[in-house]
Amino acid sequence: MELLDAHLVPAVDGVAFGLLLFVVAAGLSLAFGTAGVLNLSHGMLYAIGAYTGAELSDGTWGGLALGLAAGTAAACVAGAGLSAATAPLARRGHLAQALLTFGLALIGGDLLIQFFGADELPVRVPDVLDSSVTLLGHRYPAYRLCFIVMAVLLAAFGTWVLTRTRMGAAVRAAADDPQMLAATGHNPRAVHTGVLAAAGALAGAAGVLGAPIIGPGPGTSENVLMLSLVVVVLGGLRSLWATFAAAVAVGEVQTLGVSVAPELAPYLLFAAMAAVLVLRSRFAEPAGAGHGSEASGPDPVARLRTRLAGRRPGPKRPSVRLDRLPGRKSSPQWVNRRPGRAAWWQAAPLLVLLGVLIALPALLDAYSISLAGSALALGLLAVSVTVLTGYAGLPTLGQTAPFAVGAYATANLADAGWTVGPVQIVLSALAAAVFAAVVGPAVIRARGTTVLMITLAIGELTGAVVNQLKSVTGGADGLVGFPATQALWGGEGMLEESELYNYALVVAVVAVALTLLVLRSPAGKLLTGTRGAEARMRASGHPVGRYLLVAHVCAGALAGVGGSLMVTVQQYLSPADVGFEIAAFALLAVVIGGTTSVIGALLGAGLIVATRDWVAGSWPGHGPLLLGVLFVATVYVLPRGLAGLRGGGQSGPPSGTTGAPGTPGAPGTSGQPKTSDAPDVQDQPPPAPTPAGKASP
Repeated sequence: MELLDAHLVPAVDGVAFGLLLFVVAAGLSLAFGTAGVLNLSHGMLYAIGAYTGAELSDGTWGGLALGLAAGTAAACVAGAGLSAATAPLARRGHLAQALLTFGLALIGGDLLIQFFGADELPVRVPDVLDSSVTLLGHRYPAYRLCFIVMAVLLAAFGTWVLTRTRMGAAVRAAADDPQMLAATGHNPRAVHTGVLAAAGALAGAAGVLGAPIIGPGPGTSENVLMLSLVVVVLGGLRSLWATFAAAVAVGEVQTLGVSVAPELAPYLLFAAMAAVLVLRSRFAEPAGAGHGSEASGPDPVARLRTRLAGRRPGPKRPSVRLDRLPGRKSSPQWVNRRPGRAAWWQAAPLLVLLGVLIALPALLDAYSISLAGSALALGLLAVSVTVLTGYAGLPTLGQTAPFAVGAYATANLADAGWTVGPVQIVLSALAAAVFAAVVGPAVIRARGTTVLMITLAIGELTGAVVNQLKSVTGGADGLVGFPATQALWGGEGMLEESELYNYALVVAVVAVALTLLVLRSPAGKLLTGTRGAEARMRASGHPVGRYLLVAHVCAGALAGVGGSLMVTVQQYLSPADVGFEIAAFALLAVVIGGTTSVIGALLGAGLIVATRDWVAGSWPGHGPLLLGVLFVATVYVLPRGLAGLRGGGQSGPPSGTTGAPGTPGAPGTSGQPKTSDAPDVQDQPPPAPTPAGKASP
């Protein structure tokens, strides 16, 4: 009884907080489970309701009712707008949706701060609710008890609507069989819009009602989104009551867990999320055909190129059959008469980029040179994401975890007197590789959205460790004041921006060159084949899991090198440098460049750093808005990235790799109609013969 008495108030607070998360997570579950939209702007919809309710609250019942109606309606309209925004991405998978909605969240969050201010708004409730009642001998806020009752009634009403009404039947049919729904006379598009509008309304209502519990302010939407994702993962998408139970459990961990086990509470939620996802992926069958390529929607740039090519046919490139040459007796082989031209065309962008990077110190001021060095560090992180997302088919939002391992390893090595750059690079890469090897088995079994969620959980767990392990990471204050890095043994510590940039450039060039050599080697082709035709690779005896684990470890080592470079260039390190936002930026850089373009990932990272730190400098306070616009524009305008502009709209594997039919880079498919200037079928080598009785790899 003494234990119950001591923790009664935190336990009831956990129920109230959990039910608040339930109302938000119910909308997120509805959007994802029924409409199929991975909505990373759901926290922003909550913030719309919270800010609106706080602005209209005046301490009266009329103000509370008006705020509830206005906040719910505003978020409902925003949800309907989200349906229109995601409609063009219906065939492009959840990765494009995640990037688009994250960009919309950045834009919406910036606009809310500009309109309502950056300070947390006070919320006034009626005097009857702004009091306390006696609960088992303890005084407890009346509003929270009232909110608990309202949330339970909402759960019961939502379950009744989904299971007992025609509207609920239409919603379930939209998730299970939209073709059958259309055959019954219902418009699946209208149902899709209605579902997202209802999800927005739930988030807005939760924002208004939850504002007295969690006041609206900067950072609230991100916190609510992350916890709601945990609730949805733990509760699943099938039952509101399962979501209800998961939300209460999360609420108890966030409140009661902090008072009972404060050391473990920061890790419990995302550890549980990762464990549930891993267990589900263990019981699921591995992906069959390609698992890494998202179906791409129409590319306006590629469509224009195709039309222009069709109007202006060009001559076909000459080729020759080796077996038809005089005096030549061999099996049919095909060569191009000008292979050097193709090799030069592939190497030209890399040489131009290298020349520009070498010339930058002579063209830029000290601050801009420092930004260029940071862009190189972020570029290596983006290249590691390219290896996993584009080549291994494992889209990741947690690559900042090995990035953080490498960064903190370098900072601690420098603080211990190990200031030689090559030593820091090697040891940081080794530490990040070991970390990737430990968490790799939890990642490589899953596919698609599950990989995103598992890696997100790993990244958040790493962030919790960074905040808690103050003796190593400095906690929220970060690390600063460690000795400068020496470029080589016996040299002086590098302090000038130009010296740091040149060091970062040399390390980045070596790392990228090694990455390109591996990706274009037979090992890289095996990895791409795993992404494009996993079932065929398994059937032919290839150890697919081993390939993916090696790729995960190598990508982790590359991210560790990027983290080491970031510390060397910046000379300080904070948790924000290795947080979720950086992971989203790295994924955006990959999409900007094209999912299988290493050079494109570097260019994308440079564009992000320039937008965040250089362009935003001329418009202070609007960095998130500019980055959000960059997210949205990239998803819409460059569905295949910058590599698609150069390669006719393709961003598949490089030339010479294999993939499943119908995927970018697969033999015999191009993703475009045949045009008059396209190579004739005789310009291409025939498929290699397969011995009888053996499966084709």
